Amino acid sequence: MNFLESVRLALRALGANKLRAALTMLGVIIGVAAVIALMSIGRGIQASIQGSIQALGSNLLFVSPGAQTSGNVRSQSGTAPSLTYEDALAIVESGRVPQAVAVAPESGGFAQIVAGGQNVNVRVTGVTPDYEQVRNYRAAEGQFITRDNLDSRALVAVIGSSTKNNLFGDGDAIGQTIRVNQQNVSANLRVVGVLEPKGSGFGGSQDDTVLVPITTQFTRLSRNRTSRGGFTVSTVNVQLVDEKTTTSDAAVQAIGELLRERHRVAQDDFTIRSQQDLLNTVTQITGAITLFLGAVAGISLLVGGIGIMNIMLVSVTERTREIGIRKAIGAKRRDILTQFLIESIVVSVFGGGIGIALGAGGAKLLDGISLGSSATKLTTVVGVDAVLLAFGVSAAIGLFFGVYPAVRASQLNPIEALRYE
Repeated sequence: MNFLESVRLALRALGANKLRAALTMLGVIIGVAAVIALMSIGRGIQASIQGSIQALGSNLLFVSPGAQTSGNVRSQSGTAPSLTYEDALAIVESGRVPQAVAVAPESGGFAQIVAGGQNVNVRVTGVTPDYEQVRNYRAAEGQFITRDNLDSRALVAVIGSSTKNNLFGDGDAIGQTIRVNQQNVSANLRVVGVLEPKGSGFGGSQDDTVLVPITTQFTRLSRNRTSRGGFTVSTVNVQLVDEKTTTSDAAVQAIGELLRERHRVAQDDFTIRSQQDLLNTVTQITGAITLFLGAVAGISLLVGGIGIMNIMLVSVTERTREIGIRKAIGAKRRDILTQFLIESIVVSVFGGGIGIALGAGGAKLLDGISLGSSATKLTTVVGVDAVLLAFGVSAAIGLFFGVYPAVRASQLNPIEALRYE
């Protein structure tokens, strides 16, 4: 008996008990759909975070206060932050870090912003004009912070698109006044620009923000200084000439030597991380999460396989006389074995196909939905490898769990089978 004939017989046998066949497929359908949907969510989260890190800018190093110890826990010597505005300027102006083409220090924190009877709580960050290039922020309306704004400590602000919508709606924000209440200090700032939307991503929405000249942040909104009188910053973004590993390593070494010398310490009181380091860390973490989600969903595939074995054993028992008759008229052992194996595989493959369609469709329906009250939206990515893996596993489960019932059927003694009632 050829393969096509075996498939025809398998389909006819399954068609004789349509409801039972459908219920047997259901376990495989749910398992495959769950694997694809959960893995697509994991892949989407991974792609979203990676995109957010890449959107921070290109060829970046991030210098932050506090030494990094085992377990990625920062330790800080003393009570005052260790990184200053003067440190940031020295990275470029000293000439000791030739790999650095620009630096963009930032300093700030969350504050209440009030305008026209509306108020929001967003992050207010003091920046320099180079921040526009280094961190890839662009003004959609008006202008970005200028060198004159920085030198004169101007009371101006550039706001994010979400902040603009929350405070001014569809109205024009340029030239409007906003009041910033931060650390028991208040200041009225004139809006000179609105940033292009960047969307939600790493660390939350990038559009809920207010940027001010860093000198204004130091003198009007904050009084944080080091014990030596320097203005403290939370991060120094350093843009390198290219993204080669050798360039990054050389820059890290040069910046480390410069800061240790300026701080007069032998042990680092700062941490330097590259953009690639962040991407590698995120890839490892999200990859493990995706694998875990796929493994959890795979349990339902195992349950579906057990269901296939159970139904096939029942089918062997019910068709004992049929098997005896077929053997009596010349069917070989391998013919019986092949028939029951094909029936098992057909159930799993059909169920896998339906599960793929449901899983991919469910992932598309979940794509773009908002997570709670936040502006963050769920992203899903249906990978071809996940589809092939789920389909292959479903077929393998049909083969694996169909072997025992098929072997049992092929080993039936034809005489005993004909006597079976």
